[in-house]
Amino acid sequence: MTYRLAACAEMLFPELPFAERVRRIHDRGFLVEIWDWSTKDLAALAATGAEFSSMTGYLRGDLTTDAGRAELIATAKESLRAAEVIDSPRLNLHGTGLGEGGLPVVPRESVSGEDWIRAADTLRELAALGEEAGRTFVLENLNLAVDHPGTPFARAADTLALVRAVDRPGMRLNLDLYHAQIGEGNLVELVTEALPWIGEIQVADVPGRCEPGTGEIRYEAVAAALRELGYEGVIGMEAWASGDPDAALDAFAAAFTA
Repeated sequence: MTYRLAACAEMLFPELPFAERVRRIHDRGFLVEIWDWSTKDLAALAATGAEFSSMTGYLRGDLTTDAGRAELIATAKESLRAAEVIDSPRLNLHGTGLGEGGLPVVPRESVSGEDWIRAADTLRELAALGEEAGRTFVLENLNLAVDHPGTPFARAADTLALVRAVDRPGMRLNLDLYHAQIGEGNLVELVTEALPWIGEIQVADVPGRCEPGTGEIRYEAVAAALRELGYEGVIGMEAWASGDPDAALDAFAAAFTA
């Protein structure tokens, strides 16, 4: 196995204080992913000794409007400073700012050709910031049918097209296979096509967004394909536990280390 495994502290061990969640995941041998850093005691998280994989790379904004782009870039700079505290190598982005329940703050039913150009320009600027700081921004695909209706640039095909257009080492994909299965499917072909542009892969099963083995995705086949492709990055379980969180981590590890 050439890749490393991570788990999302936002979704596991919810009964514990957040730093304890991080410590539990770390003690199990996984890297740790977090979401909104602004609500966390970053010094306390760093003190756990955990190795972090990714965190949210902005607080507000969008890729296309003048005000939204300015806000996105400003809060991305704040996020880069926060990333230094926990030494997070990757900072996660979405097609637009997400609010309560993961819904877009300003929903968009469609995007224009000009929007695509402006989005790519914004991502190039963010890539340059990441490169200067020695970190990588990753653009995550989302699904529109279940979790994030109205989000622009949401499909895996959209995020891949944007990252390809930017073509800079400071901008890569956070390829979320849970979202891709709902929106597009054909996961092995997707990871094969996207491989040169992937900064991280996230997984959960469908339906339910729980650990591998609880739904329809045969993650053992995806894992075999990734090994054959020589993927050397991180695979993060961004999933709820269907029961005991430790058992969910065991199932995740088993699916990707068989």
